[in-house]
Amino acid sequence: MSPTPAKPGGTRIPSRRAVLRGAFTAAVVTGTAGALLPLLDRDPAAADRPAPAPGPGSGSRATTEEFAEMYRGREIRGTGTVVVPAGAPADDRVAVAAEPVTEIRIDGRPLHVMRRADGTYLSDVRHYESYPTLLETARAAVDELGTARLAPPAAHHM
Repeated sequence: MSPTPAKPGGTRIPSRRAVLRGAFTAAVVTGTAGALLPLLDRDPAAADRPAPAPGPGSGSRATTEEFAEMYRGREIRGTGTVVVPAGAPADDRVAVAAEPVTEIRIDGRPLHVMRRADGTYLSDVRHYESYPTLLETARAAVDELGTARLAPPAAHHM
């Protein structure tokens, strides 16, 4: 292997391998910083915010989403309550990890809704797309149903 040729002024030209190694290192550092930024760039004032009001006598906090509206001629109603155990830190990650109690009804019939790990929702009607709120999930189900009605809930047999 021959040494790297020198420029006319006497300085060496970096080899292709050295340039690629530097570019790869810069890409790894940039990617790692981008992945860690959400963890490190938290709002310091978030810790100073007061926690939501606790439920009556339970010692736990609850956040609620509730709606009732007519959408495209269909009545949609829903509630979603996330109960955070007492003593849990006032952190968004805890609220996302907590198991919600949800109920959506379209024209009085229940729509089965599931919560994904990232905090979004999906329904049996639109199970290939997820939505950030229960209301958007219900509206998407109505859009997909068109003039059809939800099937009545199946009876559970033991």
